[in-house]
Amino acid sequence: MKRSTKIKLTKTVSEKKTYDIEDLWKLQVERITEMRKLGGAPVDTMGCHKLPDPLASAKDFRFQTLVALMLSSQTKDEVNAAAMHRLKKYGCNVDSMIKIPTADLEKLLCPVGFYRKKAVFVKKAAEVLKEKYDGDVPDTLEDLCSLAGVGPKMANLVLQIAWNKVEGIAVDTHVHRIVNRLGWMKTSTPEQTRVKLQEMLPRSQWTTINPLLVGFGQQICLPVGPKCDTCLCQGICPSVVVKTVKKTTKKKEVQIREEIEVD
Repeated sequence: MKRSTKIKLTKTVSEKKTYDIEDLWKLQVERITEMRKLGGAPVDTMGCHKLPDPLASAKDFRFQTLVALMLSSQTKDEVNAAAMHRLKKYGCNVDSMIKIPTADLEKLLCPVGFYRKKAVFVKKAAEVLKEKYDGDVPDTLEDLCSLAGVGPKMANLVLQIAWNKVEGIAVDTHVHRIVNRLGWMKTSTPEQTRVKLQEMLPRSQWTTINPLLVGFGQQICLPVGPKCDTCLCQGICPSVVVKTVKKTTKKKEVQIREEIEVD
């Protein structure tokens, strides 16, 4: 079924364009990629892929990847990176997390979001890995999602970072929010978004779409007060925020409309 979405934009030129949805998302990705070329988003330097110790053993590297992702939900990258720094300084491996008292682990994790609950999850995960997986992180989505505190987004990122395996797209709140804003789909949950994205995007983009959109969401497409006026997608986004330009010489408002139809 075709749908038509009309939006208003403040621009110097008024034009009407019709986009097929596939052409639209490809153009949007192209422009977002251009905006993300310089990096600078928190995810670029403090994302979970940057937090494991590159000099750690293979098993410890994978475990640190898992822990970083378990801590990341409801937590800013800066806070998560600081917590992982404290954990690595203490000793972030399966045995140390089994032995550490829960209260001490909570102190290391605070102020990570829900740090008390996550301390329990980390200890339980370490125990399960020791008992069932020879102290290593499992390499299947099913086994990863069986761990307390691990969902599809985390599991997919663990596979990508720790095992270099691509089984699906990692969808967090940034990705979920942005693809709905851009008009790619209408979904209610990140899991619904993941399923639709995997049907929509070529497999070659399954690993790159997460950091691309997460950084875009941190820098431009903010949850509140998105910077539409500086966004290269402002002319092709059905959710663009309408702004009013005031001409100081005439002291009157000038608002120019652009209509965009998405089929």
